[in-house]
Amino acid sequence: MCPALQSCYGVIVIMGALVSPLGAASANGSLGQFEGHSNVGPVQNPGSASYDPESERYTVSAAGTNMWDAQDEFYFAWKQMQGDFQITARARFVGEGKVAHRKIGVIVRKTLDPDSPYVDVALHGDGLTSMQMRRAPGDVTTQIMAPIAGANVVQLQRAGNKYTMRVAWDGQPLSAPREVELDLGDDVYVGIFVCSHDAEESVTAEFDNVRVTVPAPDGFVPYRDYIGSNLEIMDVDTGVRTIVYRANDSIQAPNWTPDGKALIFNRNGRLYRFDLATGEPTEINTDFADANNNDHVLSFDGKMLAISHRRDAESNSIVYTVPVEGGQPQEITPTGPSYAHGWSPDGKELVFTGGRDGNFDIYAIASDGSGQERRLTTADGLDDGPEYSPDGSHIYFNSTRSGRMQIWRMQPGGYEQEQVTDDEFNNWFPHISPDGKRIVIISYGQDVAPEEHPFYRQCYLRLMPYPAGPAKVIAYVYGGQGTINVPSWSPDGKQIAFVSNTADN
Repeated sequence: MCPALQSCYGVIVIMGALVSPLGAASANGSLGQFEGHSNVGPVQNPGSASYDPESERYTVSAAGTNMWDAQDEFYFAWKQMQGDFQITARARFVGEGKVAHRKIGVIVRKTLDPDSPYVDVALHGDGLTSMQMRRAPGDVTTQIMAPIAGANVVQLQRAGNKYTMRVAWDGQPLSAPREVELDLGDDVYVGIFVCSHDAEESVTAEFDNVRVTVPAPDGFVPYRDYIGSNLEIMDVDTGVRTIVYRANDSIQAPNWTPDGKALIFNRNGRLYRFDLATGEPTEINTDFADANNNDHVLSFDGKMLAISHRRDAESNSIVYTVPVEGGQPQEITPTGPSYAHGWSPDGKELVFTGGRDGNFDIYAIASDGSGQERRLTTADGLDDGPEYSPDGSHIYFNSTRSGRMQIWRMQPGGYEQEQVTDDEFNNWFPHISPDGKRIVIISYGQDVAPEEHPFYRQCYLRLMPYPAGPAKVIAYVYGGQGTINVPSWSPDGKQIAFVSNTADN
């Protein structure tokens, strides 16, 4: 459910960056999202780096005696940045190594000099995971141990002069943070690194799902102020993510068309069809319905689109249907607020979230606009995100009725309502795979109130078996509202589409 219309404007930007000054070390050209890559320090055997744009994977090989004591030797892929940011990556060594303290990870440095002040999150060959830092040029390095060992997901966040480390075993939530105050100045080098801890031998590491994120500024006003958006596709089994489109304003809630050829998303109150072959969006004609929020959903056969449009500044969201190729919308729910979320598999019924008499519940109504709406839930609190299972046997939804926001399900008539998840997260928007075997949800931590689904927070996409079972993290995302509000599985059930967010960097 999106309670208000987005109202931002912007232009499309191409992923990439201009080359910045190189500092104390020579640098090769740009590499993926990084401006340069080079050896740092008197490395005896030069390193190398390559980038596969299809998988967005970086492969880095490096020697270097160490990253410790008073100076460093390593290979570094970097970009220059100012202000607040965070860098997150999944990293692993390729092959066996001889030295226990060979290191890979993410790093922020004041300069490219070998004795530069810096802070990093380092994964060691023996599983040691720590935040290392040098406070002044030539100082001896110190470190703070991570709460877990053997991590392969690393995150380093800067907010002013505070640097925060979070790490995880892939598939698990990020660990409790470890923080340090460190003045590296505003202009810094940010990136990924490899050090073999051996002057003679090189080691190789791979990095994927590398995201450099600039957060929303302090004081931003939700539903008025927006930052940029990445339209992403992820292979659910491997966890590999690729950005297929980038905008410097807000795009939200991608549907995947049943023919597998396109995604449909919301932008500035309009709906767009994004052609996966050409990488180009085309506006869908929804006539007068130009104030659509991110609650739109395709019928199972892909022929019709249910949309949620605010008719005027004083009215609430109303559900309409329109042919997927565009046309004149037909009003379905004369009463608002109403937010479309699901079609029945036979296309005859819509399920939606309705706000009536101060309470939000799940309702059903005939998709041709005939008949009256039927209230399916009556519990106090917020019920939201209804979606039919592909076999039509159940409607899944999320509810605060047990305290935290959790996933529930019921039979189509509203009978036998039962809780599906019961964990420490606030879980929203269950999306069931086309084969009916898996469910993707978006999960917030307890720093977010159960009834809130805000923009621009650290959150997770998690995968669980159908009809219920333990959920594992499949994506570490800066996003939230608009990330995965609507069903977004590929027709073959192998991929999902979603939106992550970052300001320009």
